[in-house]
Amino acid sequence: METVSTNEDTGKGAMWELEKSLDQPMDAEAGRLRNMYREKTYPTVLMLQLAFQSLGVVFGDLGTSPLYVFYNIFPNEIEDTEQIIGALSLIIYSLTLIPLVKYVFIVLRASDNGQGGTFALYSLLCRHAKISIIPNQHKTDEDLTTYSRQTYDEKSLAAKIKRWLEGHQFRKNVILILVLFGTCMAVGDGILTPAISVLSATGGIKVEEPRMRNDVVVIVSVMILIGLFSMQHYGTDKVSWLFAPIVFVWFILIGVLGAVNIYTYDRSVLKAFNPIYVYRYFKRGKTSWASLGGIMLSITGTEALFADLSYFPVQAIQIAFTTVVFPCLLLQYTGQAAYIATHKDKVSHSFYFSLPERILWPAFVVATAAAIVSSQATISATYSIIKQALAVGCFPRVKIIHTSKKYLGQIYSPDINWILLILCIAVTAGFKNQSQIANAYGTAVIMVMLVTTFLMIPIMLLVWRSHWALVLLFTVLSLVVEIPYLTAVMKKIDQGGWVPLVFAAAILLIMYVWHYGTLKRYEFEMHSKVSMAWILGLGPSLGLVRVPGIGLVYTELASGVPHIFSHFITNLPAIHSTLVFVCVKYLPVYTVPLDERFLVKRIGPKNFHMFRCVARYGYKDIHRKDDDFEKMLFSSLLLFVRLESMMEEYSDSDDYSALDQQELIDEASNDARSAADLSYASRDSIVPVRSPNLPGSMSSAQTTTATLGFETVGDEVAFLNSCRDAGVVHILGNTVIRARRDSGPLKKLAIDYLYAFLRKICRENSAIFNVPHESLLNVGQVFYV
Repeated sequence: METVSTNEDTGKGAMWELEKSLDQPMDAEAGRLRNMYREKTYPTVLMLQLAFQSLGVVFGDLGTSPLYVFYNIFPNEIEDTEQIIGALSLIIYSLTLIPLVKYVFIVLRASDNGQGGTFALYSLLCRHAKISIIPNQHKTDEDLTTYSRQTYDEKSLAAKIKRWLEGHQFRKNVILILVLFGTCMAVGDGILTPAISVLSATGGIKVEEPRMRNDVVVIVSVMILIGLFSMQHYGTDKVSWLFAPIVFVWFILIGVLGAVNIYTYDRSVLKAFNPIYVYRYFKRGKTSWASLGGIMLSITGTEALFADLSYFPVQAIQIAFTTVVFPCLLLQYTGQAAYIATHKDKVSHSFYFSLPERILWPAFVVATAAAIVSSQATISATYSIIKQALAVGCFPRVKIIHTSKKYLGQIYSPDINWILLILCIAVTAGFKNQSQIANAYGTAVIMVMLVTTFLMIPIMLLVWRSHWALVLLFTVLSLVVEIPYLTAVMKKIDQGGWVPLVFAAAILLIMYVWHYGTLKRYEFEMHSKVSMAWILGLGPSLGLVRVPGIGLVYTELASGVPHIFSHFITNLPAIHSTLVFVCVKYLPVYTVPLDERFLVKRIGPKNFHMFRCVARYGYKDIHRKDDDFEKMLFSSLLLFVRLESMMEEYSDSDDYSALDQQELIDEASNDARSAADLSYASRDSIVPVRSPNLPGSMSSAQTTTATLGFETVGDEVAFLNSCRDAGVVHILGNTVIRARRDSGPLKKLAIDYLYAFLRKICRENSAIFNVPHESLLNVGQVFYV
């Protein structure tokens, strides 16, 4: 009677109350997992080793900029030495404010447990504010070791900003589009960097052979690019060991050469360290403003520095930049300016002209090798960015290969690799002109930097809880440098700057359409899910014949029964004796430790033999071939059965410590496959078919009506093992979405053609989970959006 009155007071029916009690969230199951994950620390020797390796992956792009910066600043004649000093002053303070101050000492601290890039910033925001478009997260996910977040005082500025971001769907969409746009520009950067770096380095041939045709330089560049992309499958760890010595020699070379040129030619260029020359440079008029696009090339590669953060620790990158990269770059730019000050007619290929003749060819070889290496920074960053986008449902499923057993973030994607190669060759052969590629390159770089600046504002306020004055200072200093660069590159849209915009538009269209389709599929699953009360109303046999085996029903739902299951049992007269609803979902964390990956829960009474398993992954986790997903899932299922029995034994005690709880988990893990001698009183009878492998198994007619009680947990474990021996079937939903007939032509084009084409060419879920073809059962259905 009390329950009835409660229902009347709340205005909700008895069926709602029944559904709520049957399909409880996995709070208890999540609470049983003890967080054993610890952030990896590195000894000093290994940190120095990683700092050295980072030269070969992270800083190549930034280090080869001196090959083409001054040529793009002064494509025409130079008026006087003060003009050179003003440009050099701008380079010096751009390097100081953007790579050194903004990125190395501020933005790198915004890493998501060592993971960088725009999606890492987005993941941080999604954990501290509910701005994720796909609402598949639950409070149990917050119990993860890697799921760090903060609570706010209701009257604080951070709380107000959090409420403002969560207050309207439009703001969530704006943030997502901003992240996607920055990602697309970073991918465009990965296409343009190899083209301009290799083309600039091979252009040194024309210094020694001025009559050589430009087509020869282009052909040599294309051959080098093919070789570079063909090496990617060896993995970043091996590639970095090969490339790091080359880049180290390169930085020492340019640093020493810069110091020699300062001493030899014109020491007056040292006045450029006085910022007053920046002001004087801008007073010269429109030509100075137009040259900003060339000056900005001195900081290209900085955005890749953050995106490549997953490959190396923050401290390793900071050590390498402050001790090697930054001082050598300052020396080289200053020395090259000293040479140009006395040889104003040799701005084109000024780096090669400033070399002593006897080391020209050795330096050319090192420069070409360094240019090849410089491309590695953006190529590696592109792999990381695509993987992050894929994990949050913003990119079609492509093949991802884990290339290192030691470092989680080192990955390779063959599909993306060959697409990048084709586009790089197209840009190199299509433009042939270094200055046009530079214009395109500058546009991509500055867009990524601006996106990072705008995302850092809520990160500093919500995650770091920084004072608003510090946030304002960071924003002003960043925009003071980046906005002028943006205006300069936008004036050169018609001179090659349109290329990254076209790339970004195409990639953004693909990502947004894929995300829209993913969101609509999830909404359909949510709105059409079957009531658990209806399923249990069918009885232990579910109204069907329960045949031996285990059925793994994949769904995107972490609660409720997917519509695909009701569709399945409506059309087939039998179902497996053990059912597991498997939900694989990605969380806004960089990784989920293995001991926290699976959450298992029993659905309904024990005699139904129905379970739910939620497999949680971070955006850096990948399904490797040596990971047997089925085996790990089944082990988690057995562990849950043992834990459930142990918890029942302890339920009569008033309290038990977390240590006792962990001892239970350890004991259950050690005996997951053996019969335990732990008895319990089961109030539920078991009705399903017994496996033929079990002694004394009954006929199918008998087993559908007979009851069998488990006296020990070992009996249920033996039953589950027998079901597994009888066969495991993976039931995947093949849901096809179509636009409604009354939809507009744009929506029909996006859903019926573009999204359908992307689904057709991308990898299937069965390939991702390494499901054997003979164990796969696809259940198809069509719905309209």
